Amino acid sequence: MTILSNTFGIAARNFVAYPDMPDARGLVDYGVKVEELGYDSVWVWDHMLLGVEPNFPIIDSLTVLTGIAARTTRIKMGTGILVLPLRNPVALAKQLASMDQLSQGRLVMGMAAGWYKREFDAAGIPFEKRGKLMDENLEIMTRLWTEHSVDGEYMNHKISKAVMYPKPVQQPRMPLLIGGYVDVVLKRAAVSGDGWLTYFYKPEDFKRSWDKLRNFASEAGKDPDALMNASQLPIYVGKSKAVVQDDMLDWLNKEWDFPSHSDCSRESAVMGTVDECVEQLREHIKMGAQKIIFVPYKYQMDQVEIIAKEIIPRLRQLA
Repeated sequence: MTILSNTFGIAARNFVAYPDMPDARGLVDYGVKVEELGYDSVWVWDHMLLGVEPNFPIIDSLTVLTGIAARTTRIKMGTGILVLPLRNPVALAKQLASMDQLSQGRLVMGMAAGWYKREFDAAGIPFEKRGKLMDENLEIMTRLWTEHSVDGEYMNHKISKAVMYPKPVQQPRMPLLIGGYVDVVLKRAAVSGDGWLTYFYKPEDFKRSWDKLRNFASEAGKDPDALMNASQLPIYVGKSKAVVQDDMLDWLNKEWDFPSHSDCSRESAVMGTVDECVEQLREHIKMGAQKIIFVPYKYQMDQVEIIAKEIIPRLRQLA
């Protein structure tokens, strides 16, 4: 068991399809509402630029979470995922430590190396070095959070007698889940991170990669049972799977990416009656999923409420 076991989060719609625009204040209100409904955590997406035709306006992930933190007292907050190489690790370490202080230890950060080259080019970050930058940034931030004084030379940073206080409330750091699907990333999640964050995986595909992570941890001398994971899953609760399937697949095709060389899949969608959805979600839990992060159909509030009131209580009985 980990701190994520048998917990259930909900995604927030901080990106939309143009010409619609995300509502920053509405997102904070949403965070307050899902806390009242009993969700363990609220998760936002992270990009600076997203899409061309169509493009997807997006509110900055950490800005949204800071607003939610100021208006709530219990719910945890996460990114699914934050594109780490696009951020200055010294500035980000300070920002996240401050957010953890503000929220009194409620951050759970999902991070990844990124995939969208246009975004890297615009930010002046070499796309081909994103893996190396990811590893270095993780190291720099962890050292600033856990050491009194930091010295070190990195690709873009010469750090000398750097003292960063206050540290995060959570020690040695807030949980860091690494997103991705290739073996080098799974190893990073197992060895450098605290676990893995998945995106739209079917149960059997989740288990195959999760077993790899556990093996990587064992080979590195880490306890595989201490690894955390969270699985982001699209869901549409309705009269039957047949009734909602066409609408759900239309939404997934219009607003979501499914890399052809990954295990991310439209077939991961959880659909149907409450009973049908619970049965599908049970398969994910049986395969080792600790935390389920629901991505409700078009973020409709009736979906958010029925998941909280009728699905999560049934899943908690499995513990």
